[in-house]
Amino acid sequence: MSAPVPLTRSGPRGIVGLGVVALVMTAVLVSLGVWQLQRRVEKHAVIAALDERLAAPPAALPPRAEWPTLTRARDEFRRVSFAATFEPRPPAHVYTSGSGLRPDVTGTGAWVFAAADLAGGGTVVVNRGFAPETAPGAGVSDATDTAPAGAVQLTGYLRFPERPGWFTPAADPVRRLWFQRDHRDMARALAWGEPAGEVAPFYIDLEAPVPPGGVPKPGPLSVHLKDDHLQYALTWFGLAAVVVATFGFWLAGARRGRAQRDGRN
Repeated sequence: MSAPVPLTRSGPRGIVGLGVVALVMTAVLVSLGVWQLQRRVEKHAVIAALDERLAAPPAALPPRAEWPTLTRARDEFRRVSFAATFEPRPPAHVYTSGSGLRPDVTGTGAWVFAAADLAGGGTVVVNRGFAPETAPGAGVSDATDTAPAGAVQLTGYLRFPERPGWFTPAADPVRRLWFQRDHRDMARALAWGEPAGEVAPFYIDLEAPVPPGGVPKPGPLSVHLKDDHLQYALTWFGLAAVVVATFGFWLAGARRGRAQRDGRN
């Protein structure tokens, strides 16, 4: 009479338990791969939409009645052209060490943000462009703070405020220095749009005109979104295949070991 096979990790319970673990791990890894493929499709749609917006001729600035209906997903990077008069108030500087949307902007400096009043009422904040540091750590020159006088025809892109990250330094309104493009916070701190103006929920990344001295430097945007989703999907699918193969090799070895024990008994 043969001795009973102990229910070890290679026994029935062990096989079922490890099989469940392998199944769960495989399902999770495959779902992550499918999710990356879905994100790839969505990313390609976003890239196509942004390319279309950036290449389109500039349209009129949306009227104030439409401002509450504008969204980042549908309206960001739309090219617009409009006339406005810059307020005689000090601008804000947003520190930057380069730009993923402006390949012509390298090195440290600041984006110069200023408020501009519309003829029909309301205030639009304009990123007039990039101003390099005059010396490391010295900030940008005060000469960049002088906006053109009178009504100016502006062409640029609709942008929406950035959300600060965990490690984004706090703004310094006394120095008029920010570390993320939150034009609403600038407007509150520097009293832009007062006493009667309504500040738009978007700001404008200026494309033109270029000031006589060339600084701050506006320019066209070029969107290059990172697209590694297929690579990530293949990685997740590959890991799923490794889990299945590993369990298969282990199961085959367990069965051979059990067969050998049965033969000796």
